[in-house]
Amino acid sequence: MCRGIATILVLSGLALAVAGCGQSAGDRAVSGGLLGAGAGAAIGAVTGGSLATGALIGGAIGAVGGAVTSPRAVDLGRPLWRE
Repeated sequence: MCRGIATILVLSGLALAVAGCGQSAGDRAVSGGLLGAGAGAAIGAVTGGSLATGALIGGAIGAVGGAVTSPRAVDLGRPLWRE
């Protein structure tokens, strides 16, 4: 159980750190949602939970985290879908 909690904390931190990708709030919400969905599915797989539920929860948390992040905090440049 302790390993599952540690995994959740590490992946959540990584998702929030990279959720700042993009220049507009919408771009950051999309990238944060995608990263969060991947992290949530991974957490679901590690903990024996549902992949879909993990992806939905992680995607929602990542999207909110990305939307409220300032582009000045983390700016990794223009997102690929805007090229």
